[in-house]
Amino acid sequence: MAIIAGVDEAGRGPLAGPVVAAAVILPNSYNLEGLDDSKKVSPKKRSKLFIDIYQQAIAIGLGIISAAQIDKTNILDSTQQAMKMALGQLKQTPDQALIDGYALPSQIIPNKGVIRGDQTVDVIKAASIIAKVTRDNMMEHYDIIFPVYGFKKHKGYGTREHMEKLQLNKACAIHRKSFKPVAAAMPTLSWLQKQDRIEQWGEQVAAVYL
Repeated sequence: MAIIAGVDEAGRGPLAGPVVAAAVILPNSYNLEGLDDSKKVSPKKRSKLFIDIYQQAIAIGLGIISAAQIDKTNILDSTQQAMKMALGQLKQTPDQALIDGYALPSQIIPNKGVIRGDQTVDVIKAASIIAKVTRDNMMEHYDIIFPVYGFKKHKGYGTREHMEKLQLNKACAIHRKSFKPVAAAMPTLSWLQKQDRIEQWGEQVAAVYL
């Protein structure tokens, strides 16, 4: 029987944080009660499924592209790169990969896109859960480093609360500077000096990249 990997991403749309992709290979028999598109599952249920998938999956791979890397290219290329990285991290090479949405170009593993695959194909649903929970956990960690933005709550998406805090506090090291709302809120040296935040800015950047 062919070995199939499901691939999905989390974090294409946010103004801050990485884009995360996951690739998952499930066994022929598994018990993942309530498995669905991560966007349709409660945080509590996602966390349980995350553990269940890790316990039952044959292989799981992750690809993470930072905001800084996204700014160097674009979100589409970064998402595809994260997906390719996730496939490359699998300890077992699949015969085929099913990608949520559209097929990956220039990918050595045969693959095809499945529109709304995160709603219809279990192995893609599983990848959706892994990508979403992994990214959410990262954003909760960033909330500790950058507490003024509310990353734990909105995970970097452009909510009203996030936009208000972005305007008040300016962008930080994990904001995507190539996204227009962020570009309009970049701190200047004079602003940092006026707010007496140059040292804090440096410490926060170091916390992200070191």
